[in-house]
Amino acid sequence: MAGMRCRKCHAPAVINMRHHKLALCAEHYLEWFVAQTQRAIEKYHMFGPEHRVLVAVSGGKDSLTLWDVLLQLGYQADGLYIDLGIDGGFGYSKISREKVLAFHAQHPDRQLHIVDVRETYGESVPEVARRTRRGRGKPCSVCGLIKRHIMNRVAREGGYYALATGHNLDDEAAVLFQNVLHWQTGYLARQAPVLEEGEGLARKVKPLCRFYEREVAAYALLRGIDYIYEECPYSVGAKTIYYKELLNQLELKSPGAKHQFYLQFLEARKRGRITFTEDREAAELHPCERCGQPTTAPGLCAFCRLWEGREKTPQPLVATSESVE
Repeated sequence: MAGMRCRKCHAPAVINMRHHKLALCAEHYLEWFVAQTQRAIEKYHMFGPEHRVLVAVSGGKDSLTLWDVLLQLGYQADGLYIDLGIDGGFGYSKISREKVLAFHAQHPDRQLHIVDVRETYGESVPEVARRTRRGRGKPCSVCGLIKRHIMNRVAREGGYYALATGHNLDDEAAVLFQNVLHWQTGYLARQAPVLEEGEGLARKVKPLCRFYEREVAAYALLRGIDYIYEECPYSVGAKTIYYKELLNQLELKSPGAKHQFYLQFLEARKRGRITFTEDREAAELHPCERCGQPTTAPGLCAFCRLWEGREKTPQPLVATSESVE
């Protein structure tokens, strides 16, 4: 960055975005980032100023950045933190929870929902993974299932218009790459900045989907957002990380490749150049007999089956969410 100047004011630049051919100073970069987030919200019709939005926060840079930007833009954005009970030898969940609480302390006018998996259901995510067939090896499958269930339930029962997650462009491009390699048409059909609500499922939005990971990190650094730097200890060796590394190599040779790959996929689908038949469309959804969330399985959903035979089972929202105001 030595000698590079901000395009707007000619002050020393703090970031150079080669794919945009744009270098900006700290002040103008923060301004640009917030404006681009608003642009994505409007472009994909995610939500409006009159809507209440629930932000899933993990304590990492992406989710805390998203919450920060939405609050700057004046949206009615509350947070949801799910304590997974992951230690990893350094207290991963403990640290991430502290980061979320510290951020929320700076915005006491907004609500923070905290759902502690162990306190609510009697077992942490690693404990459930060790006990169940679904969690053999790594607990990622169990973790994803539990988080999706809780996020959907808190969003729905809390009356939120949309559930917002901090997925960035690197995340989306890696998942797209994986799904294209394996031609997982069901997943491809549902990969979008917005997943509409329906049949007991909350509306899901990804306002940061057009930002590179380094751009989000730069925003968090310049804003002084204190986040957990360590990745989840169970993410080591994950396929998504491998695909990210491959795409990073491509990006080095061809700046903007990830941006082009993801956005042109969205554009091609929007214009009807490619179509996918979602595999799950043929499966009929019905309410789970215990929790009421939609499922294709007879009787209980996959989430409720995790707790079969346990003393604690899924309960109404009031019993599973500690609200910090």
